[in-house]
Amino acid sequence: MEIYTVDAFAARPFGGNPAAVCVCEQPMETALMQQIAKEMNLSETAFLTKVEEGYRLRWFTPAAEVKLCGHATLASAHILWETGRLGAGEVARFHTLSGVLTASKRSGFIELDFPARPSKQAEGEEAAFAQALRIGSDSISGIFRYGEDVLIELDSERTVRTLTPDFAALLGVPARGIAVTAKSDSDAYDIVSRFFAPRVGVNEDPVTGSAHCGLAPYWAERLGKNKLKAFQASARGGELELELAADRVKIGGKAVTVLRGKLDVSFLSSFA
Repeated sequence: MEIYTVDAFAARPFGGNPAAVCVCEQPMETALMQQIAKEMNLSETAFLTKVEEGYRLRWFTPAAEVKLCGHATLASAHILWETGRLGAGEVARFHTLSGVLTASKRSGFIELDFPARPSKQAEGEEAAFAQALRIGSDSISGIFRYGEDVLIELDSERTVRTLTPDFAALLGVPARGIAVTAKSDSDAYDIVSRFFAPRVGVNEDPVTGSAHCGLAPYWAERLGKNKLKAFQASARGGELELELAADRVKIGGKAVTVLRGKLDVSFLSSFA
């Protein structure tokens, strides 16, 4: 089975967020996909299987299957074009747990078409999140829920960048993932963020496309603009181009392949 490692939301190797992409000739058992994802030990491993009108796409962290993932979708589309499975002008169509998602080539980058996730303000949770993030409650400008995740606006870019969370404590807060964000101090970007998800085996995700399904509508309203430049301020870092279009978010980024290989599938017959 062909397997690749792709640095997504990166213009050069060793930046952005690495995802493994497995190109499957036939459907695979969920338990085996989970074991392969654990073996790859990246924040996400994507599994592609050809189906009518596109590809079935599933995403796994080392610990769990997830319903939506941006960087591994971008990585998957990149591989389909790079290997010639799709022509340069073709749209990648993915059948996923979040419905049909598409990716298109734009000038110099790949654009994902994802669902927007508007957020609702949460009350009375500042103390628990402040303690887990190891900051003062006065550094939190607001807490908002979108889907299974939480968006926390902080008082400054510096606070976002210098956070040193207590990951054991984050396991106990009522959220699958926690996106912390602030308006950027730089003219190069509109917003900055980081994303933590220890509940699904990822303490800090380097660049999280799906988090921007919530960040884009939130900041579009706050800043009064539908097009945003975003930077995820992890150690690896990553750049995203965002556009809010009604109930969809267009997420743009680059990708580079850093590993090409084959997974030994001789063990499949004995897998249990």
